[in-house]
Parts: sequence; structure tokens; C-alpha cells
Amino acid sequence: MAQRLVSVWQPFFLRTESRGAAVDAATELEELGYSRLWFSGGFGENIAPRFREILDGTSRIGVASGIVSIWHSSPPEVAAFAQDAQRAHPGRFLLGLGASHAVLLEGSGTDYRKPYSKMVDYLDGLDAAGLPPERRILAALGPRMLELSRDRSAGAHPYFVPAEHTAEARAAIGPDRLLAPEVAVVLDADATTARATARQYASGYLALPNYTNNLRRFGWTDEDFAGGGSDRLVDALIPWGTVEKVAAGLEQHYQAGADEVAIQVLNGGDATTFPAESFRALAAALI
Repeated sequence: MAQRLVSVWQPFFLRTESRGAAVDAATELEELGYSRLWFSGGFGENIAPRFREILDGTSRIGVASGIVSIWHSSPPEVAAFAQDAQRAHPGRFLLGLGASHAVLLEGSGTDYRKPYSKMVDYLDGLDAAGLPPERRILAALGPRMLELSRDRSAGAHPYFVPAEHTAEARAAIGPDRLLAPEVAVVLDADATTARATARQYASGYLALPNYTNNLRRFGWTDEDFAGGGSDRLVDALIPWGTVEKVAAGLEQHYQAGADEVAIQVLNGGDATTFPAESFRALAAALI
């Protein structure tokens, strides 16, 4: 698609209890020129109202779910939300869908089996409800899900991936689908503290087989996954340093074929505080 969009992926927008704070932060991102705002749909039923609150409180910036779990939502309800958002804010809402992780469903009464087949059935339900493929995107990591994202959605939204995966994803989905990886960053030039912040974030994802199995395909091993990640793995996944060094790390994803990079600024695990200064600095360098 040959786009070069700079977007934001930040848990703050779901975690903060203040609608006003969320809308104020989104409004500033819009004014800074960011293309789209991504955040998780959480694990409640269907779609969190925060997505619509931000759409209603802003005028231009795109809003995307990264992601809505197909185990915690129903196609008719989700399609109705997306269609209503499209009527009120044409072209601004993108429905991101994902198969989540088996460990996150333990104790919920949900039998996590055949996530690929579950996604196919879910997309069939969206088709039946009238939500077209171009208004949805899939959290795809492996080859089969990447192919499904190519054939039945607007594209792929990989999470927690190195630039090598972005290149593989582009080859899999072709030139005409949107490729929008999430990339976490740390604006800290001290290697010790920057990597410590990165490991605090990475350790949770390195406990999830979907992510470690994906990384193994690119040559990473259990030794790399231990202790929150080896230096080499942390550096490959999470650009850190000065604004210029972080921008160079993001550039690797664009060069690998990303149309859009959704930047997640890590601020020590504090998901209830919006890192406004960091996004201002990144906007000055990237937009």
C-alpha cells in the first residue's frame, strides 16, 4: 500500500477511568498529526464504550481496537457497534480482532480450541451481519492467520514482533493489504534502565506460547526468553534510546514493509498515566 502512517498504541485509553482524560489525550495526538489510535478492547463482553467516546470526542484521528477478543464478543454485537461508528464517523473506526491466548481464558469456562477455525467462524458471522472486510483487521502472527488476514480483512496488526516478522508478513499478505505492527519503545538513553523497562514489559509476553513460538521461527531460543529477554532479543523487539535512535528502530519496520507503525511508549508499567511528552517528541521527529 506504500503508506507511511505514524500511529499510537497505548493501554492508557482503556485503563484510565477518566473519559475526559482519555479524550484530551486523543485530541492532542490528533493535533500532533498521528494517524490512528490503537488500544485493547480488554476482556469484557463485546466492545468497550471507550472506543466510541474517543470517536465522539475527536474529529479526524482514526481509532482501532487492538484487539477485540473473539472469545469475549459476538459477531452481531460487534458488527452493530462498528456499523454505528461508521455511520457517525465515516472511515474512522477499524475493528481489530484477535484469538487471544489459552492461558488468559483459563477459569473462564471457555474451551480454547482451534483458534484459527474460531476466527473463520467469527468472520463468517461478521459477513452475515454486513460488516465488510475492509473495516476489520486481524492480529496475525503465523502464516495461516496472515493468509486469512489477507483474504478476509483489510490486513494484519501483528504485536510484539521484530522487523523480520514485518518483512515476512508483508510477503504473506501482499502489497495491497494494510500492515500495521505494534512496536513498543523506551525513550531512555541509559542501556541499563532502558532494558529494565523493556524487560518489565516483555516478561509477560514471553510467558505466552503464541509469542514465543512465533519468535522461534526467527531463530530465537529459550535462552533468549529467560529473565525477561536477552539483550539481543530486547533490542530487536523494543527500540530504546534517544528519540533519534528510537526513530531508527521504527524505520526498520517501515523498510520491512509496514504501512503504519503503532507506537507504544513504555513508562515503567504505569498504564494509567499518558506519556504526553514522549509522544510530542516522537511526533516532532516522525511526522
